[in-house]
Amino acid sequence: MLNIDEIQNGIVIDHIKAGTAIGLMDLLGIKGNRTASVALIQNARSHKAESGRKDIIKVEGDASWLNLDVLAYLDPDISVTIIENGKAVKKEKPQPPKRLVNIVRCKNPRCISSIEEECDQIFELSSNGKYRCIYCEQELQVKPE
Repeated sequence: MLNIDEIQNGIVIDHIKAGTAIGLMDLLGIKGNRTASVALIQNARSHKAESGRKDIIKVEGDASWLNLDVLAYLDPDISVTIIENGKAVKKEKPQPPKRLVNIVRCKNPRCISSIEEECDQIFELSSNGKYRCIYCEQELQVKPE
């Protein structure tokens, strides 16, 4: 069995759909951060996951720079645990953000956000629980993997 040391201070992003953690790291900006100490665990056994497998990301140290709002959009089953002095002090399930800014791109080729380089990609959560582009009302179809 593979053993991964516990972290003393930081966060653990758990219950990530197996095989999707690398893409998630990219969206969160972990991949480009050269100062964070990060552990990526892929295909760990899970009794809760339908597939029986999950991914886990552990970030040691200050993780305040992470944009965790996007987690609930990506996967509603993800949980975040805050670790202080080697103990879990808080565990929560992120809620879907009201806005996604520069996380995903609008697929409408005629949308202003697709044409103008300086235009932010902004999607708002509608009353039906789906995200729509604020410029052209294009519904966001597929969550990234």
